Amino acid sequence: MCHIRAGGIFLGVLACLLATHIGDAVAQSAGSLEQNFANSLTTVPSEPLTVSGAFYVPVYSSVAMSQGKLRADFSVTLSVHNASETKPLVLKRIAYFDTAGKMVESYLKSPVALKPFSTVEIFIATTDTRGGTGANFVVDWTATNEIAEPVVEALMVGGVGAGHYAFISQGRPVKLVGKN
Repeated sequence: MCHIRAGGIFLGVLACLLATHIGDAVAQSAGSLEQNFANSLTTVPSEPLTVSGAFYVPVYSSVAMSQGKLRADFSVTLSVHNASETKPLVLKRIAYFDTAGKMVESYLKSPVALKPFSTVEIFIATTDTRGGTGANFVVDWTATNEIAEPVVEALMVGGVGAGHYAFISQGRPVKLVGKN
């Protein structure tokens, strides 16, 4: 049963609607990304992969609340969207790191290609707090030539007491900065 607090109707409704999806995602997490999203995938192009990039996505499997005396745990759904209408997007790495920067899990054994406008997701259950308060994903991608930049974001859903919370963290392209 979902409880919605006044002033948080949208987030409460979102959390309630996602409850079913989260249950399904837990069941899906038993298989590999390739198995769970076979309909979103296509053959990796044989042409040279000449364009590449990476995204850093901060996520929060746990958040300290009430001056650090209370911790709220959140489920995390990382979504990687191919924003191209015509070209496949090749994912080379999807890795999950904890607060200390230690890799918790790698989700690809080998590169996979997303069909145009398709999506793959990685789900971290509320009970999986290995990432901690400073968890993050790194997504490395490539393509055969010019392509629309992928959209990478994470949805966190959780609750404390009767309150439910949902928020999104957008992936940030990894760019080198410093001397020119």
